[in-house]
Amino acid sequence: MSSTKSSLSALTLGAIGVVYGDIGTSVLYALKEVFGSGHVPFTPDNVYGILSMIFWTLTVIVSIKYVVLVLRADNEGEGGLIAMLALASQAVKDQPRLRRVLLSVGIFGTCLFYGDGVITPAISVLGAVEGLEIIAPQFKTYVVPLTLVILFCLFWVQKRGTAGIGRFFGPITLIWFLVIALLGVVHIVDNPIILKSLNPYYAIAFIWANPGVTFVLLGAVVLCVTGAEALYADLGHFGKKPIRLAWFSVVMPCLTLNYFGQGALLLANPEAVKNPFYMMAPDWALLPLVVLATMAAVIASQALITGAFSVTKQVIQLGYLPRLNMIHTSAREAGQIYIPFVNWGLFVAIVLAVVMFKSSSNLAAAYGIAVCTDMLITTILTFYVIRYGWKYSLPLCLAATSVFLVVDLAFWGSNLLKLFDGGWFPLALGGVIFMLMGTWKDGRALLNSKLKADSMDLPSFLEAVFINPPTRVEGTAVFLTAAVGTVPNALLHNLKHNKVLHTNNLFVTVRNHEVPWIGLEKRLEIERLGHDCWQVQIHYGFKNDPDVPKALSLIKGRGFELDAMTTSYFLSRDTVVPTLGEGMSPWREKLFAQMHHNASGAADFLNLPSNSVVELGSKIEI
Repeated sequence: MSSTKSSLSALTLGAIGVVYGDIGTSVLYALKEVFGSGHVPFTPDNVYGILSMIFWTLTVIVSIKYVVLVLRADNEGEGGLIAMLALASQAVKDQPRLRRVLLSVGIFGTCLFYGDGVITPAISVLGAVEGLEIIAPQFKTYVVPLTLVILFCLFWVQKRGTAGIGRFFGPITLIWFLVIALLGVVHIVDNPIILKSLNPYYAIAFIWANPGVTFVLLGAVVLCVTGAEALYADLGHFGKKPIRLAWFSVVMPCLTLNYFGQGALLLANPEAVKNPFYMMAPDWALLPLVVLATMAAVIASQALITGAFSVTKQVIQLGYLPRLNMIHTSAREAGQIYIPFVNWGLFVAIVLAVVMFKSSSNLAAAYGIAVCTDMLITTILTFYVIRYGWKYSLPLCLAATSVFLVVDLAFWGSNLLKLFDGGWFPLALGGVIFMLMGTWKDGRALLNSKLKADSMDLPSFLEAVFINPPTRVEGTAVFLTAAVGTVPNALLHNLKHNKVLHTNNLFVTVRNHEVPWIGLEKRLEIERLGHDCWQVQIHYGFKNDPDVPKALSLIKGRGFELDAMTTSYFLSRDTVVPTLGEGMSPWREKLFAQMHHNASGAADFLNLPSNSVVELGSKIEI
């Protein structure tokens, strides 16, 4: 019993550090942007109204939508937009057109995650370092360079893995939440009337009196819930109970106290609007607070970077991106990976964002649109999951999602007003990635159809070969093939050039599925083809780590044993040649050919032993 409690405590502390780092740093800039926009006259009623809107936004979007409803939609214990997309696509698999639309919408939402992964580290670290300006105005010129140095150090240490520093995330973030709560309490005690804002009447009254201004302000108010998607994305790491416990016992109360403390300060000193968070602190505490805020911002950024690695791996296994070089940074945790291309690609985009926008206020214009689009997509996919997957009645499904849809549309519409002030930036990033994913998916389909059209039937081919069999050599040959039942090019080349066949021959197809995990008991499908040849299908979920030798070791007892010392793996290294004619447009075919050329080797991706791999090349025109 005590071990269960300690495990829950550890998971809850971990969730505070990883899941809530992003939303925890929103106090640095959210209220500042609302009142700094110049749209709101500075009156006590307006302060009550804005704070009430922030409190009820946190309540409706985070507490009710994500913590209560969306966390229920786990895909075999996993969460996140990819897991939700897999659930939704499975729920409507008997409606191919709708399924294609949902897949496109869900993948576009995943692309926007990368836009969020660029803006969050930039705005969080900038917002933290800007505290130096409050200490001394002359420090303003150092804010951008110092931000870039901190971000470079953060991305440089990624190759070492997060295991070493991860254990400090929870305690540091917990200290951060306790400190921001304490800052809030001090000012609430001085001006307790601010607690009136807990009453939704003040939010409704403000909206009723200022409908146009409210619509504009929603683009800034939404900054208080950035990071809410992380609640669902990290479901598989921590589980529902620790995430819910962390939110209701620590995160929500501390955020509320800090926002209300900022409001109390603004009632007493309207001049504090230039940076209400840092002006809550006494002068002696400013420098330590800047340091703590920077650490909290780095932790928030780290969670998103790690998430980008994880999402990229899942997207690759779903077939929307080419294989990329992945480095496992932990011997014990299979999920801890480092992808150099993604790491430095994110860093370059973040540097561009920091240099272009120069301040957290300017970045706030770019922030929100990607987050709100993802929130909207999550709501839409949730409807299809509970309606077609869980088979709930239509009125109940509409009741469960329509309110959130209206709220999400309001925030999304407001953020569209910021499109030309910076909102285009994450959308452009997401659009480029979406184009790359679409090109890769369509190119692979084109390539596979070409290979299938040119291929021969494997059983028929083997029957013909064994009428006058070639010389058999000791050992096992594993031929990797994209399509089940077709003759791999590597086999044709081997027979043509070496004129031999191994004693045992496995024709292996690796299949990835729209589920997070596939257990060992369902890993292999084996079909005997005769003449000591077998057709093998290996099944993986999008969170499984492909390992062909390990999977093939499960063959033991099903006809023969695989001896690692006498097994060779034959792969076909295809070179794609774009040609005029049917298929994709010429520029997309050239792009696909380049992506295919630059993809990391299948041998590394499938964890094949490098000293047992034989690659045979061929050219394929598409």
